[in-house]
This record gives sequence, structure tokens and C-alpha cells, in this order.
Amino acid sequence: MSKLEGLEQLLLSLWVGSMVGIGYIATPILFKTLDDRKLAGSLAGEMFYLVTIVGLVCGGILLMLRYKEQSVALFKQWRGWLLLLMLALVAMSMFVLQPMIAEVKALGIVEGSENAKKFGMLHGVSSVLYMITVISGLLLLFFGLRKP
Repeated sequence: MSKLEGLEQLLLSLWVGSMVGIGYIATPILFKTLDDRKLAGSLAGEMFYLVTIVGLVCGGILLMLRYKEQSVALFKQWRGWLLLLMLALVAMSMFVLQPMIAEVKALGIVEGSENAKKFGMLHGVSSVLYMITVISGLLLLFFGLRKP
């Protein structure tokens, strides 16, 4: 394995590992142990924000490294498209969904209200996109970023 391949593997592992650690380990523990759901949600939101930054940075660097080496040939294989999908989903989360969720929260969420329904829908969409990103990253970790 070359140093470049090692760096790529490290960046992808950091990105996917942080997503799994926060999304599927730390966040459920917060909601299970804290009595204050609003506090748990606030802490989870801060952690998800940081994971999103990690994703944008790692994903951006990975895409640049792979593109520099392969140019447009990167997108002639599924690995390149999957990496681009992951980065696009993270960007959509940060620049579209997170602001929409923050707007709904700012208006106040009362159980059974329209805002509560809107929050639930946005949270559901966000969760699905997060899961798709994690699964995509796990596939890239398993099969590798490079074609053997």
C-alpha cells in the first residue's frame, strides 16, 4: 500500500468511523441516559454538526486526491460515483436539511403540532440520508477506494 492509499484509507475510516460512533453509539446513549430530551437533542445536534464538517473535509480531500490521480476516469467506476454521492449527501444535510430543521426548532415544537410533524419528517429524511452515507462508506471501506 502506498502512502497515498494509506492516507485515503485513513480519511475514509475517520469519516465513516465518526459517523458510526456518533450516529449509532453516542446519540442513542444520550437519549437513553439523559432525562432531558431537549438537552440530548441539542448535544446530538452539535455532534452531528461536527461529523458533517469531518465529512465535508475528508470527502472533499478524498475526491480531490482521487480526481487528481484518475481525472474523469474516476467516474467510469462505481467507486467514484459512490464517493461523490457521499459528499453530496453530507453537503445536502449541512446546507439544506440542517437549516430547515433549525428553522422548525426556532418556531417551537409542541407535540402534535404542524411543526412537530414537519420536524419529524425532516428528521426522518436526515436519518435516511445519514444511513445511506454510512452504508456507502462501509462499502468503500470493504471493497476499497481503488479498483484492484
